[in-house]
Amino acid sequence: MSTYKDKAVLRAVGRAIHQYEMISDRDRIAVGMSGGKDSLTLMWALHERLSRIPIHYSLVAIYIDLGFEGDPAHLIEDYCKKMGYELRVEHTNYGRQGHSEENRENPCFLCARLRRKRLFELADELDCNKLALGHHMDDIIETLFLNMCYSGEISTMVPCQSFFKGKLTVIRPLAFLDKSTINRFAENHGFPEFKNPCPTARISKRREIKKMLDGLYQTNKKIKGNIFRAMSHVKPDYLLMPTPS
Repeated sequence: MSTYKDKAVLRAVGRAIHQYEMISDRDRIAVGMSGGKDSLTLMWALHERLSRIPIHYSLVAIYIDLGFEGDPAHLIEDYCKKMGYELRVEHTNYGRQGHSEENRENPCFLCARLRRKRLFELADELDCNKLALGHHMDDIIETLFLNMCYSGEISTMVPCQSFFKGKLTVIRPLAFLDKSTINRFAENHGFPEFKNPCPTARISKRREIKKMLDGLYQTNKKIKGNIFRAMSHVKPDYLLMPTPS
């Protein structure tokens, strides 16, 4: 039987799915499995929903081993087998490429780009028309500030986005859940913790933005929700004209 907290998470996931029409009957969905609490929660929620909704879809988790020493690929395989999840593991050297001498200034950008490209390719190989990623409310807000601070534009990742003329759609069913809720949920369920072996995982630009925002959130508990809502309440007439190139 689901607990109250389970229902709250499923309700938020269901709201995002319905509002953005993320999933249809007979979809085959690839789920980006990082091993973090976000992706484990995402896989659990999408799997759990199958017994409660009138449509059917199939799931396959994809884990990309980035080639770092100590990668937990075999542990994730054991976990998915225990949970009854279909899993595809892809072994790569993307992490080492990203951290090579030629690319020391921005290892995260190259590594993430290569990983994303391969996720798209694997989704196609596995006959999936949807790719579900574990990005949540905090990720969406942080991306907004990353793009403003480092790209000079107001944009973020969206909960549902079509690629390749509609052949593949990226969905983010955790869009209405914040990180703290996901962390509590994962801890209550006893999800395992798989160590991220990336040497720069804790010193990225995203970490800097997160630290800044966390300080802001501590001053007023309504700020996070207000920023999130602001992204769907844009007043173009009160923004600047495009700068001539």
